[in-house]
Amino acid sequence: MDTDHLQGKVVVVTGATGRLGGRVLDRFARHGAVVAAIARDAAEVALPRGAQGRAFSADVTREADVAACFGQVTDAFGPADALVHTVGTWDGRPFLDTSLDDWDRLVRLNLTSTFLCFREAARRMTGRPGRLIGIASGQGADKGRAQQGAYSASKAGLVRLVEAVAEEFAGTGVTAHAIAPSTILFDEGGGQAGVAVSALVDLAVYLCTPAGAALNGATLRAYGNAR
Repeated sequence: MDTDHLQGKVVVVTGATGRLGGRVLDRFARHGAVVAAIARDAAEVALPRGAQGRAFSADVTREADVAACFGQVTDAFGPADALVHTVGTWDGRPFLDTSLDDWDRLVRLNLTSTFLCFREAARRMTGRPGRLIGIASGQGADKGRAQQGAYSASKAGLVRLVEAVAEEFAGTGVTAHAIAPSTILFDEGGGQAGVAVSALVDLAVYLCTPAGAALNGATLRAYGNAR
């Protein structure tokens, strides 16, 4: 994959201290992007050696935090060329045992955070090309699962959000995409069913190529060997 186009591009990665976010951050940095790593505590972010960029602190479920953080990114590096939003969480419990707090937590982390980060990034991409990439799931893309009502609904909402944003910005150069993994395999030699984390990172990089724009509004189902 030709990644020369990433040289000097500003790529925002949320959830930069997470297992997926850290790998996304590392890959884009190795391809020469200027990485803006967002985490709840910037001090906990380990930028790859030699990386161009810096870490920023924000609670991405809070509107004021997100607005301030993206303003800081823009002041430091200019508008983002791409956002890879990896913040999210999983939880499963019987529907009748799901509290309102359980529901609110899943929606806030999986969907509200995506809305807030997409919106702030897009505001600064106006008049220039840009990529908005979120992480969905099979439960959101295809079918909800028993004892995963809140999770399935929040990830399905993310898919619909991507589609709506993609349609609204069609023709502007700003595109929106979702990557929907099955179980993410961080230990790629473990023999489990799922998708290797490296494959998800590859997809995020590909979506940021010029060819990736053709997938505006698409949810890329990345299930690996899971059935």
